[in-house]
Amino acid sequence: MFAFIARQPILDKEKSVFAYELLFRDGKGGAYPEHQEEKSKFIADNFHPLGLDDISGEKTSFITFSTDTLVSRFPTNLNPDSVVVELANPADTSNGLFEACQHIKQMGFKLAIDDPMMIGAEHDIFPLIDIVKVDVSKARFDNRLENIEKHIPRYHDENKKLVAEQVDSQDHFTTCIDLGFDFFQGYFFCQPEARILRQLPASKMNIVDLMAESGKVNFDIDRTTQIIERDATLSFLLLKFINNPTINKRYKITSLKHALNYMGEVEIKKFIALLSLTHIADDKPLEIIHMSLVRAKFFDLLAERRGFKNNPPIAFLVGLFSLLEGLLDQSMSDIVKQLPLADDVNNALLGKNAELNNYSALVRGFESAIWMNVIKQAKLLDIDQKQLHMLYNQAIVWGNGIRSAISTHFPTASAQG
Repeated sequence: MFAFIARQPILDKEKSVFAYELLFRDGKGGAYPEHQEEKSKFIADNFHPLGLDDISGEKTSFITFSTDTLVSRFPTNLNPDSVVVELANPADTSNGLFEACQHIKQMGFKLAIDDPMMIGAEHDIFPLIDIVKVDVSKARFDNRLENIEKHIPRYHDENKKLVAEQVDSQDHFTTCIDLGFDFFQGYFFCQPEARILRQLPASKMNIVDLMAESGKVNFDIDRTTQIIERDATLSFLLLKFINNPTINKRYKITSLKHALNYMGEVEIKKFIALLSLTHIADDKPLEIIHMSLVRAKFFDLLAERRGFKNNPPIAFLVGLFSLLEGLLDQSMSDIVKQLPLADDVNNALLGKNAELNNYSALVRGFESAIWMNVIKQAKLLDIDQKQLHMLYNQAIVWGNGIRSAISTHFPTASAQG
């Protein structure tokens, strides 16, 4: 049962998602929680029991375990093909830890440690370790990058994979590649690669037109159909999205007008916006689009929970477009000048809507496992924290389903997904 968690992507050199690290709210330092039987039953009875496949999709999950859990209560239902076991304290000399790690390795699991000082090689357990994680943000500030660079060849000689943690910019990502890291954890891929003012190419103008339609109060089905029919790829993707099992499990949709009759105007506007985003950013890592999808659904669920009107679906659009700076390599103020979005959407993207600013602060709290921010926003929005976790989990599952539809079509996204 994985109800109260955050997930953070770990990417490879091509900015493809290699794994997600799962951070548990109820566990010390984000580790796998030690629930008493009574509390476990309460959670199972009252909240949707998500599994790892729901949270991480088809990706590997990094999960941190305390020494006690590894020695005496390691969960037997986890799959060694999809879980990496991370040690909360690799320097721990507790009785039985080494033997427990040997047993876990024999079960087929890979072992990882957090080793910011890169001194793990001095520990008895080091020969069992497959992956070493290094917080490079600290190294930058106290001039330890040279020390890391010196140690990396030894780790590679020992066939250990290296994860750079807290990678927060494109330049930082490039530096870590040059140092010899294999994987990268942090939200660097959401940052613009270079802040340059550039016009969108003419080939994207159909997309710009669609963006405008998605935010209008009055929906022009004929005009929208004309825009989509100009581009065979758009037509194909719209039908692929709408026939995705996450969205529609019962009826085969064959046209936009058919979809409108089946789904309704508001849902079609959301998919028009979704099409726009995936097309306008088809040269970017799929994970930033995936994060945009999760934000869109989460904002939409929050607005519904708060009783706000959703035609046009402002909250959904703002969540979906909230990472446009990283997608288009421009400042948001420059972006809104170019895209014909509704004033309500523009103002919210520029931080001028207090309600949606709270949504933004909340989603960042979930993305980074900053639980105090979640608590604060829960009070401001007058929504129970557990309900917020449920809504966020719903958004993740929805985003996973839409991602699968995107990744099978876009060559770039598929290669990077």
